Amino acid sequence: MTTFAARSAGGVDSAFLEELAGRVQAADPDSRLEVLNAMTGRLLGDVPRCSAADVAAAAQRARAVQPAWAARPVAERAAMLRRFHDLVLQRQDEVLDLIQLENGKARRHAFEEIMDVAMVSRYYANTAADYLKPVRRHGAQLALTQVWELHHPKGLVGVISPWNYPLTLGISDALPAIVAGNAVLTKPDQQTPFAALWAVRLLEEAGMPAGLVQVVTGSGAELGTPIIEQSDFLMFTGSTAVGRNVAAQAGKALIDCSMELGGKNALLVLDDADIGKAVSGAIRACFSNTGQLCISIERIYVPAALWEEFTTRFAAAAKAMKLSAALDYSAQMGSLISEKQLKKVTEHVDDAVSKGATVLAGGRARPELGPFFYEPTILSDVHDGMEVFADETFGPLVSLYRVDSEAEAIEKANDSPYGLNFSVWTSDPKRGRRVAAQLKAGTVNVNDAYAAAWGSVDAPMGGMKASGIGRRHGEHGILKYTEPQTIAVERVLPMGAPDWLNPGRYARIMTAVLRALRHLPGVK
Repeated sequence: MTTFAARSAGGVDSAFLEELAGRVQAADPDSRLEVLNAMTGRLLGDVPRCSAADVAAAAQRARAVQPAWAARPVAERAAMLRRFHDLVLQRQDEVLDLIQLENGKARRHAFEEIMDVAMVSRYYANTAADYLKPVRRHGAQLALTQVWELHHPKGLVGVISPWNYPLTLGISDALPAIVAGNAVLTKPDQQTPFAALWAVRLLEEAGMPAGLVQVVTGSGAELGTPIIEQSDFLMFTGSTAVGRNVAAQAGKALIDCSMELGGKNALLVLDDADIGKAVSGAIRACFSNTGQLCISIERIYVPAALWEEFTTRFAAAAKAMKLSAALDYSAQMGSLISEKQLKKVTEHVDDAVSKGATVLAGGRARPELGPFFYEPTILSDVHDGMEVFADETFGPLVSLYRVDSEAEAIEKANDSPYGLNFSVWTSDPKRGRRVAAQLKAGTVNVNDAYAAAWGSVDAPMGGMKASGIGRRHGEHGILKYTEPQTIAVERVLPMGAPDWLNPGRYARIMTAVLRALRHLPGVK
C-alpha cells in the first residue's frame, strides 16, 4: 500500500517573497495576483498583475541595457554564467523550498531543476565563444572569394514558461540568449513566479547588468500577445493548443520562435528487458514531478511474455511509493499543483473506469495529505474512446498495453499526433538504438526514463509533430537567439563576366571550370 507522511507546515519567509515580488515593475502596484502554496492550498504570497503597458515598459528598459551588454566580449558574458552556476549550487536551499511550495513537487524532483540550471550554465559558459565566433565559409570563387559567417544577437528575446518546472523553464532557456548578447523579457506562469525571480536576482549578483532580464507577472491570456509584439524572438513552453496560437501570432509579427509543446509519451519494454530495471525506470518515467512533466511517460507497451510479471511488479512499486508534503528528501512523489490539475486527473481516471478500464494501482485523491494530492495510478484495458487513450493527462497516470511483437509496439507508440520523448528498455543496447531510430520522437532514452537525453545538453532537445518546433540545448539552443550574417569579399575578379571578356567565351570557360570542380577533392 502507498505510504504517506504527515503534512508539512514548512514555509518561506514572507519578507523574502515580498523582496522578490518587488523586482516586478508595474504601473499599478495595488493590482495583485495571489500565489498559492500547492502543498496546502493556502496563500503563499502575491505579485503584481502586469498590464500590456507594463510589458511595453519592461521591453523598453531591457532594450536600453542590451547594446552595452552585447558589446562586451563573449568571455566576460560567459564568466558571468560561471559565477551564476556557482551561486545556484551554493544557495540551492533558498530556492528548493520555494519550488516545492509553489509547485507541490517532491524535493528530489526540485533538485533536478538545480542540476539542470547548473549544467546549462556550465555548458553555454564553456561553449558560447566557439558557437558565436566568426566562421570561414567556402566562397563562390574559392580563393578569390573570402566568406565569413557572423552571429549577431536578436536583441530582445521573449520567454513564456509554464508552472511545472518553475526554475528550469523559468530561466534555463534564457541563459543561452543572455550569453549570446540578448536582453530577455520573461513571463513565468502566474502560479509559480518566485523561482524565476530568484534566478534573475542571482544572475544580477553574478554580474549581469540590472535590467537586462525583465520579469513580468500575469496571465498568459493577458500578456502573451504584448510579449510577442515586443520581442525579436519567442521561446514558448506549454500546451499544443496554446502553442498553435502563439506560433500564429509570432508568424504575423514575422519573428522566429521555438516551442516545446505537449506529448503523449510512450515507453517500450522489449522482450529481452531486465524487468527489475524496467519497473524502476517506469516509476521514474511516469511519476517524477507527480507526472507533471512534458517528457513524462503516459503509455507503456509490454510484450505478452512479460505482461504478468511486469504489471504485477510495476503496480506493487507504485503502491509502495511514499507521498509527502515534507520539505526534505523523504518523499518519492509530491502533490499536483492545483485543483484544475487534480480535476483533470480525476476525470481521466473516472472516464476510463466507467468505460471498462482496470485500475492496477492508485486511482484515488488523498486530501488528508494536501488538497491536490493524488495517488500514482496505473490503468490497463484502456482503449480508443476513453479520454486517457490519446489525450495528455499531465499527472501521475499511465496506461499499460499488451503487444505481441516489437513491430507492434513501435507502430502503436508512433500512432499519436505527438512525438516528444520516448523510452526503450532492453538488455541489448544495439537493439535499443535500432528501435529508438524508428520512433517518431525528438528524444528517445534507451534504458533511462527521460534524464539521459534531457541532461545531455550538448545534444538538441525538442519535439516532432505536434510536440513542438525548434530545439533547446546544443548548438541550436544558442544560435536560434542570433541573426546569422554572411559577409563575402571578392578579390581580383568579380563574379560574372568581366568587361574585357566576351560573355559567351566566359560561359564556355566557366562550364569547363565547373566540370573540373565537380571532381576536385575538398571542394563543396
